[in-house]
Amino acid sequence: MAEGSAKQARIAILISGRGSNMIALADAVGSGSIPNAEVAIVISDQPGAVGLEKAKERGIETLVIERRGRTRAEHDREVVAALRDRKIDLVCLAGYMRVLSAEFIDAYRGRILNIHPSLLPSCPGLNAQEQALANGVTVSGCTVHYVDETLDGGPIIAQREVAVHEGDTVESLSARILVEEHKLYPEAVKRVIDQIG
Repeated sequence: MAEGSAKQARIAILISGRGSNMIALADAVGSGSIPNAEVAIVISDQPGAVGLEKAKERGIETLVIERRGRTRAEHDREVVAALRDRKIDLVCLAGYMRVLSAEFIDAYRGRILNIHPSLLPSCPGLNAQEQALANGVTVSGCTVHYVDETLDGGPIIAQREVAVHEGDTVESLSARILVEEHKLYPEAVKRVIDQIG
């Protein structure tokens, strides 16, 4: 959406936990750092996700769609229906601990973003910081990428480097990377919204 455009990009953010990247995105939209956008809904697969309360505090609609023994495709069909009902333009995964079905990806192909705590393609999947430390890297970081059928393998939108210090633990490295994630994700979302407008 070009600046000054009347139409606002409607963003959905999917979370499973604390929602710190969701907060960074919502606050960037609220401050105008991501112009011509609104966070229309925050959806979680976990009813106890702390981020749901933080979204409500910001006046954002929330919805819980639990997995509860359903197949991935069945669960994702319900999520996609909720997104379509709200005319969502862009889906941002923010600590959403679920691999998306092909049906979900097809419904929003090129409009699903994820943030990952490594410099992809290095250290994909879970425990990225642990992987980085085990591999002895001197630089790690974070990546915002489009979601496709591969695990953390979609086209990269933006990355930010974070130095790995001698004596780093998973916790200390994770904390420094998270600070950069909160800066990078809003910048990448703004770039994508500018392109789709």
